[in-house]
Amino acid sequence: MKIKCCKTNLLAVQDTMDILKGRWKVQIIAALCYNKMRFSDFQKEIEGISAKMLSSELKDLEVNQLLTRTVLNTQPISVEYELTDYGRTLKKIIENLAEWGIEHRKKIIGKVPEITEN
Repeated sequence: MKIKCCKTNLLAVQDTMDILKGRWKVQIIAALCYNKMRFSDFQKEIEGISAKMLSSELKDLEVNQLLTRTVLNTQPISVEYELTDYGRTLKKIIENLAEWGIEHRKKIIGKVPEITEN
């Protein structure tokens, strides 16, 4: 579907940015694109996010129907998060952002840093 009206397009982009705004939401969604995650997994994966901010961002993403929160019957109780089908529609956008970011880093810095797994 091609959007003809520039104003409509700008409004659609604004709506998208309102949902994904902030430093952490896109990173949370990107982390969930491939696996379910527990709260502690996010804290290990997303450097610099506080527990309070993570909790707030997860709640907001749940309200916007992008992820589901499942309380597991474990001792102690743990919670698992995963993208909804609707949330998974963002996967292509996340992949495009990652590709653009890699190319941008190459253009500006000249190389992509090597990432070592912990």
